[in-house]
Amino acid sequence: MKLRPIAFVLPQFHPIPENDAWWGKGFTEWTNVTKATPLFEGHYQPHLPTDLGFYDLRLPEARKAQADLAKEHGIHGFCYYHYWFNGKRLLDQPIDGMLEQKDLDMPFMLCWANENWNRRWDGMENEILIKQEYSFKDDVNHMRWLCTNVFSDNRYIKVDGKPVFVIYRYNLFPDIEKTLKVWRDIAKNEFGFKDLYLCFTESFGDITQPAKIGFDAAIEFSPHAVIKNKIKSITTHSVFNIFKKQKKSLKIDFRDFELGVKNCMERPSPDYKLYRGITPSWDNTSRKKENWIVAKESSPELYFKWLKHVVDNFKPYSKEENFVFINAMNEWAEGNHLEPCIKYGRAYLEATKKALEI
Repeated sequence: MKLRPIAFVLPQFHPIPENDAWWGKGFTEWTNVTKATPLFEGHYQPHLPTDLGFYDLRLPEARKAQADLAKEHGIHGFCYYHYWFNGKRLLDQPIDGMLEQKDLDMPFMLCWANENWNRRWDGMENEILIKQEYSFKDDVNHMRWLCTNVFSDNRYIKVDGKPVFVIYRYNLFPDIEKTLKVWRDIAKNEFGFKDLYLCFTESFGDITQPAKIGFDAAIEFSPHAVIKNKIKSITTHSVFNIFKKQKKSLKIDFRDFELGVKNCMERPSPDYKLYRGITPSWDNTSRKKENWIVAKESSPELYFKWLKHVVDNFKPYSKEENFVFINAMNEWAEGNHLEPCIKYGRAYLEATKKALEI
């Protein structure tokens, strides 16, 4: 049975007033990407785009070019990160623009990135920029907004008529089972949907039976799954001496990407609905100012082997429960992107197409 590959898409490729205030005028994901420098001998930084350039996702042309490139290489749809803080939305312009761009033929779903926004990127994790405050009143408002504005779009991805909605970290909710019940009741009774198809990501190693807490399925969050294996830690003091750039000592954790892929491939199928995930590579040195994680030995060839294994071994749960999640299309500041770059060109996209066609 044919699979539907879904690529996660980060919308932070356009300026917003909040990021202007927190990080400086005109800040986007590209700001960190272009400032990156090599931290050790052989370190691939910066990751710079080729085919799509330094796009602005507010532009219809940029969204179309991104979608066309993905579809050309076998990607069925996008899973956009969705930012909602008690009715306040952030990074919303790409999604809103896409909803208005009716001729953009790209199936999509949303993943609610339901964490607090803090200063993690510059090492000040305890400073909260926008707090995620939960309430059942907000659950009602949120689901009504989604049903009215998003789930009704005919491009929105559904399973048996049920809109697919993903939660990044379900364990942050005070009562997730009640929240899910509220959501389902609204979707069915107020908007006439057959039901919702609710998923959560297995982020930070959180593995739980979905049905026990009211979900339909789980999604393997491959970036977290693949970088568990630490090789060693070094400090940038000795590293920077190679380049004679600075003396400040900060830690880099090296992870064994190849071993991580092996472990993911050998993970047995659980007794619940789990959609497998894969990741091109990982290097967050351009996003964070300290405590970096660099996964070594990633390559298009290893990515192909991993995706091919999923394609060959994953058995869909039904005709429409046939997803595989690629994380991500454009996490450039985490060195994690299918989109073409100066080192690999289209190699990751071509590997995707090849693995899906065999």
